[in-house]
Amino acid sequence: MRVQTSLLLLFCLTLVSSKVLAVGPPTCPAEDTGCGDDEWQGEFFPGIPKINYEGPKSKNYLAYKYYNAEEEILGKKMKDWLRFSVAFWHTFRGTGADPFGAPTKFWPWEDGTNSLAMAKRRMRANFELINKLGVDYWCFHDRDIAPDGKTLEETNKNLDEVIAVAKELQGSKIRPLWGTAQLFHHPRYMHGGATSTEVGVYAYAAAQVKKAMEVTHHLGGENYVFWGGREGYQTLLNTDMGKELDHMARFLQAAVDYKKKIGFNGNMLFICFNSHGIHHSVVLPSLKVIRVFCILVAGTLLIEPKPQEPTKHQYDWDAATAANFLRKYGLLDEFKLNIECNHATLAGHSCPHELETARINGLLGNIDANTGDPQTGWDTDQFMTDVAEATLVMLTVVKNGGLAPGGFNFDAKLQVFHFSQYVSF
Repeated sequence: MRVQTSLLLLFCLTLVSSKVLAVGPPTCPAEDTGCGDDEWQGEFFPGIPKINYEGPKSKNYLAYKYYNAEEEILGKKMKDWLRFSVAFWHTFRGTGADPFGAPTKFWPWEDGTNSLAMAKRRMRANFELINKLGVDYWCFHDRDIAPDGKTLEETNKNLDEVIAVAKELQGSKIRPLWGTAQLFHHPRYMHGGATSTEVGVYAYAAAQVKKAMEVTHHLGGENYVFWGGREGYQTLLNTDMGKELDHMARFLQAAVDYKKKIGFNGNMLFICFNSHGIHHSVVLPSLKVIRVFCILVAGTLLIEPKPQEPTKHQYDWDAATAANFLRKYGLLDEFKLNIECNHATLAGHSCPHELETARINGLLGNIDANTGDPQTGWDTDQFMTDVAEATLVMLTVVKNGGLAPGGFNFDAKLQVFHFSQYVSF
């Protein structure tokens, strides 16, 4: 009789729990294909709550052990020292493929296309991740978040549609740490954008940067990055290095001029919010009339040094080379540097060396937080796990007084060999 009663109780509990689960929020588990519908707006990371600080003794692997956002250290909260950012490209567009193998990462909500509907779905997943992590920033390349069209006009229209979704989702708290234009993937950029010998390619690259800068500004982005992955050469036999460097300097000067034209100006622009999101922009000295919540938007232009890959030699080889380039062309006061630790490895330096070089020249603006393998000659983009290296990185950040308006962007690839949507966390 007791066994029968227990079985009856278990049966009733099963019925109740199934009803509770049935009315819960829609989710996107790996075995469900329904989340591929264009209008689906359920949960992309089911079962994962917002990640909270629980301290170093916590056994919860989905909790912060040491990062306590509100804890004050040396006069600043941890969140203000670190200013963490999610990199859209590695997190949502990385496939796990390498030169010898096929993709190994498959999000359950992906439908195998690069359609506009798919781009919007990815954007919703992006902001669910950001909100659950409790960070305030994200970074993007224009072509990673929106597909190319048949013409520049169609491409810009696609980007505008995705940006409208992003602006709605990010609300008044979240914003881009930086945006950038992807001037390396399309075949037109096989010989660079700013250093291309084809005037049509140079002009297209300029138009792409113009649009990317506009949408970064529209979203309240705090910085704009130039990574010249193809601004370099394979051989000097057919390269006029002096002319290409002159062209690149003119390209960057045009970006500086346009940044100022649209009001994306250093420490002068404030983006203001009411309860409905972005309200209006105010340029000093009009700040005294503001009656809504405002945040400082820096609009800093950043150059990201890298020695090679995909070119044999990239013109902004390392921090010292980039600083000399800026000094030669009178751009030293217009740019700072975005230092990526893995790029330091490729240049034969340590990450702390590159950061110190940037800092003592007044050029430290942002850190792409990753690491490379000194035994591997390419960009592995791993998460930093060396406590000693991380300590030296933070020493430079503290000596610099912080990174704002820059921060730490997690420019690191998700784990390849055991992948699920939970790896993101």
